[in-house]
Amino acid sequence: MRTSLSNKPVLALTMGDPSGVGPEIILKSLAKASVRRAANFIIVGDAKVLRKNARCLGGSHKPLFKKIQLIALKNVSTAAFSFGKEKASYGRASVQYIRKAYELIRAGIADCIVTAPINKSAATKAGFGFPGHTEFLAGISGAKKFVMMLVGDPLRVSLVTRHIPINSVSRRLSIRNIADTIAITLNALRIDFNIAKPRIGVCALNPHSGEGGIFGTEEVKIIAPAVRKFRKAGVYGPVPADALFYDAYRKKNDAVICLYHDQGLIPLKMVARNRGVNVTLGLPFVRTSPDHGTAFDIAGKGKADPGSMEAAIKLAVSMARNRKINADKKRY
Repeated sequence: MRTSLSNKPVLALTMGDPSGVGPEIILKSLAKASVRRAANFIIVGDAKVLRKNARCLGGSHKPLFKKIQLIALKNVSTAAFSFGKEKASYGRASVQYIRKAYELIRAGIADCIVTAPINKSAATKAGFGFPGHTEFLAGISGAKKFVMMLVGDPLRVSLVTRHIPINSVSRRLSIRNIADTIAITLNALRIDFNIAKPRIGVCALNPHSGEGGIFGTEEVKIIAPAVRKFRKAGVYGPVPADALFYDAYRKKNDAVICLYHDQGLIPLKMVARNRGVNVTLGLPFVRTSPDHGTAFDIAGKGKADPGSMEAAIKLAVSMARNRKINADKKRY
């Protein structure tokens, strides 16, 4: 870990889509002394856009520019700038911020990355060929196996499949990708979350866990064989999601493996709507993000809740420290 004399990790903070709420929630988060004390920050973004957001917040956030290092890429034309607009140029800028943050990681300047939201449609119009941050950062860092985890106390949820149609889920499941998700999650819990003996529950796909094959056979043919590989490591399942999440909410396990997007995100957002964090597991560095989008409808109005960004920052710092402490632990 690269540290300053104060022994704080260096955190690269990307601004996200310039027209969204990313700049606003960054300013609101860093306005809190408790957040600023957590790390040494490098914002990767656009100075004029940040200042425009500061003015919308009443100007009280302007002194932050003297306290926080900023790498200004000057890739946003402010002459015709407007909040809440989907533009390819804004999408291109948001991707350039991510690339620059990764360069800071690779150069040994930063320890971890927190990414403000991008607009996938705007980025796609700019030629971005990835579903989102998760796949893009895995691609440029060379990570072959990675997992999207959502964190919102008391839940940690890892997804086997992510952004695919619900009618594709069953045929996209395999013993291998479920086992990979379990292994990556186990490693993260032990190393990044510093849990010595993690306990993980794996969801069933079908109602009542398939009821012995009456409602589906994925549990018997795919999920159970993957789980058996990790029985001795504290992994159990498949268990119907309604029962498993009740136990998770009561903190009887440390993470839940979900088979598709909404299986995990619905319960998580029910209990942690404004403080959820998206974490990419399996990367050679720590990356977190607020668990919400660009919120174009409220951008520039000073209404954005920074709670999820604050949680993402604090979690990234904690994970970076734990990764250093547990660097020598054996992995699955």
